[in-house]
Amino acid sequence: MNIAALPDTQPYRLSPARQEDVAPVATLLQANTASQGGALNGEFPDAKVAQMLLGQGAYAVVARREDQVVGVLFSTTSLAAAPAVIKDMLAAWPAGKQCWIYGPACVSASERGRGLLTLLYAALRQHYGAKPPVLFINATNESSRRAHERLGMHRVADFTSGGQQLQVYTSLA
Repeated sequence: MNIAALPDTQPYRLSPARQEDVAPVATLLQANTASQGGALNGEFPDAKVAQMLLGQGAYAVVARREDQVVGVLFSTTSLAAAPAVIKDMLAAWPAGKQCWIYGPACVSASERGRGLLTLLYAALRQHYGAKPPVLFINATNESSRRAHERLGMHRVADFTSGGQQLQVYTSLA
């Protein structure tokens, strides 16, 4: 993928994830987990993040500002190691099996509201071409729902996984 072909991404530098991104991305994710007062589900030790960034079918874009990792957007096309929540999402909306799996997305608190998610999403759209994404959002996460609706996504199904009420979003018409 040629991220340089994207519109101006200043003040951010976007790049496909690399091995050296594992630790700083894990730190960013962990700071935004529910256990730390954030909205991300689960915990993110380095080994898990390495698999998410670099595993089979994985593709992620990392954003830096002044050499600090300030955002990341994960994706995959492989269901081989998919967690139960992804399987539950695809059971709730089977058309999602034709899509790439979007997420999680994480933007540091200091960068929210500055268009970084839009840039990360544009980079993944460029990578996947016309193939649409599918993702889930916690039904209580209003800010994430609004952010993804601004990206042109819409809700197509609801489901429960791990005791949580979740919603399926996509850009597929």
